[in-house]
Amino acid sequence: AWQKPGTDAAKKQYAFFIQTGLPKYDSLRNDPNQKHICSNLSPWLNHGHVSFHRLALATKKLNKHKEGSASFIEEGLIRRELSDNFLYYSPHDYDDLETAAGWAFETLEVHSADAREHVYSLRDLEQGKTHDDLWNAAQLQVVREGQMHGFLRMYWAKKILEWTESPLVALKTAQYFNDKYALDGRDPNGFIGVGWSIMGLHDQGWKEREVFGKIRYMNYAGCKRKFNVASFVDQYDGAAQNAAVVLSAKQQATPSTRPKLKSKPKAKAKRKPATTSAATAPKRQRKKA
Repeated sequence: AWQKPGTDAAKKQYAFFIQTGLPKYDSLRNDPNQKHICSNLSPWLNHGHVSFHRLALATKKLNKHKEGSASFIEEGLIRRELSDNFLYYSPHDYDDLETAAGWAFETLEVHSADAREHVYSLRDLEQGKTHDDLWNAAQLQVVREGQMHGFLRMYWAKKILEWTESPLVALKTAQYFNDKYALDGRDPNGFIGVGWSIMGLHDQGWKEREVFGKIRYMNYAGCKRKFNVASFVDQYDGAAQNAAVVLSAKQQATPSTRPKLKSKPKAKAKRKPATTSAATAPKRQRKKA
């Protein structure tokens, strides 16, 4: 692993970030190809080896790179506190669609039966075997390295919503992968990242569309406008190859064998937790107190 445990290792990583990442953090932090721009401190923060309050105070004391410092503190302190606050007040049902804001819960329920162009099994998703080479690369990154770039984690989770049979299955699936593979998984910040992507936590409603409803949408073309997608995909052997295999299989499917897309009539949403899909979702292990 690239991480070594302990406070000394955390301080060393922070010092490296100050020199290499902070000067360009504000402008390049959303480019997954710039691996040394982000702090990469989340594993140490997650396991209590260093406090972000200490890092925030040290960063302010530097009095350098104003824009980058402000973004680093906002993401590391304010967003982390919002995550802790959310789970503190929803200790038993934080990972249920019921905890979403009213607009988000309603729009997900209304669109839960929308036809999905692609539906993948848990096994195919876990192995990074989809038609999307960027998504495959992100999945392979977290499986192999124990981390996933923050911008990609948003795209990754939103595609799970798009490619699974229901919002509840999507939520459980994304959280299962995050907790199983990410070194910064199993913590409030990790769950809120998934919740923001799939059920609009700490977000607002956007233009309504199929499957997503009013949940914020992200697509491949948008990623290509932000960074060199091909360069990132090339770093993960199997990502492009898996996508090519899946696309070839889909193209070879005859009309008689290709699954038909059907949408059930949309009914008015009722604020009840979904239960029929929960049985098919991977179970999430909780920490013992």
